[in-house]
Amino acid sequence: MRPHLLSFLTALILTFSSQAATLPNIVIIFMDDMGYADVGCFGAHGYQTPNIDKLAAAGRKFTNFHVAQPVCSASRTALLTGCYPNRVGIHGALGPSAKHGIHSAEMTIAELVKQKGYATAAVGKWHLGSLPQFLPVKHGFDEYYGIPYSNDMWPYHPQSNKGAYPKLPMIENDTVVDAEVTPEDQTRLTTEYTERGVQFIENNKNQPFLLYLAHSMVHVPLFVSEKFKGKSGKGLFADVMMEVDWSVGQIVDTLKKNGLEDNTWLIFTSDNGPWLSYGDHAGSAGPLREGKGTCWEGGTRVTGIMKWPAKIPAGTTTDTMMMTIDVLPTIAHVIDAKLPDHKIDGMNCWPIVAGDPGAKNPHDFYAYYYEQNQLQAITSGDGRWKLQLPHGYRSLPPDQPQATGGIPVLYKQVKIEQPELYDLYTDLSESKNLATQFPDQVTKLQQHAETIRAELGDSLMKLPKGSGTREAGK
Repeated sequence: MRPHLLSFLTALILTFSSQAATLPNIVIIFMDDMGYADVGCFGAHGYQTPNIDKLAAAGRKFTNFHVAQPVCSASRTALLTGCYPNRVGIHGALGPSAKHGIHSAEMTIAELVKQKGYATAAVGKWHLGSLPQFLPVKHGFDEYYGIPYSNDMWPYHPQSNKGAYPKLPMIENDTVVDAEVTPEDQTRLTTEYTERGVQFIENNKNQPFLLYLAHSMVHVPLFVSEKFKGKSGKGLFADVMMEVDWSVGQIVDTLKKNGLEDNTWLIFTSDNGPWLSYGDHAGSAGPLREGKGTCWEGGTRVTGIMKWPAKIPAGTTTDTMMMTIDVLPTIAHVIDAKLPDHKIDGMNCWPIVAGDPGAKNPHDFYAYYYEQNQLQAITSGDGRWKLQLPHGYRSLPPDQPQATGGIPVLYKQVKIEQPELYDLYTDLSESKNLATQFPDQVTKLQQHAETIRAELGDSLMKLPKGSGTREAGK
């Protein structure tokens, strides 16, 4: 080989090796239906989550961290694509019979990091299309192990009509490896997901990797392994949270053991707030109003923790607002990857994550859609002002006894007739409507609402589709 060619190849190899060494590993742990106050450092009572608390102590707490929609499939779409889910045709929670999912033209976080040579894995609940063309391995993930949708979409759920759901399968890559997940199998889900995550880290420790670990818990029906059954002394939900905390500890310990901790960006959050109608089988939104299935703070504001010892200041907390749509563009900024050519809604929020002095949210506003493309609320980008737009929502009657044993109580439907304005800096519980005191803020947020309606539509205003929507895969 000619000397100059050898020198060129050597330099090229060294360049790629240097880039790989500086690229962070990325681990996203995404909980299901975990409330804002379900971990110790966010206010949990009656049980402990020491591993998650250590994660926060060694990293950064985000006390104003939100999902784009307070429901499973839509929320996961927002995280993985950086888009409001209704922009890409995903609404609500996809059932086993759904014939659609994320379109192949959308870019997921896995496809983004593939530009930089990452190994990628999804473990756990997917819920973005259960047909073969919609599974994770068709969207940038090298490997997948988990269930295709929520663990209550199966024949054994106490609230399922007999025959309402087909058998719940376990899938590896794009192959069904267990045609029927049984109640006994569900007791092993958290442990199996954890073991798969640990194995992936071990197998890919010599290259940058992305692990998306999406737990099925604490979505009902709740299941826990024998090693944690009854351990909390505070009931099944607390037992399940203790096992999830163990899982986080296993992932962190694996990173430490392999010398990867300092250069791994770990994100811990949830897909929406607690499913309150399940009472003692549901989590807690703490001081926040309502829960899953509503665009009040209890539905969209979730636990947010990020740790990356090399880059994120330890032991810090921020109340600067962020949303899961911002995760993809922030990762793109950090690893210098190219964003998709089509429009996304998230923005780079790295200065907030890194704790830069004076860091501000780059958004003018965030929009909260729910149901079938209903624009239900608008929040200023700084997270202070929130306008609840006229819409109906579900709520638990205050005099109704709490549900027990995994059998839910009924919600009642409540309607907001006129826009309601809340100052979240002083009224986190959304208890005092300030619309008449601050009409200028109402007007400003209504203008933002008109802007996003033109882009995405609003079925409440008889605008089923905006100019910026794209079709789901079918």
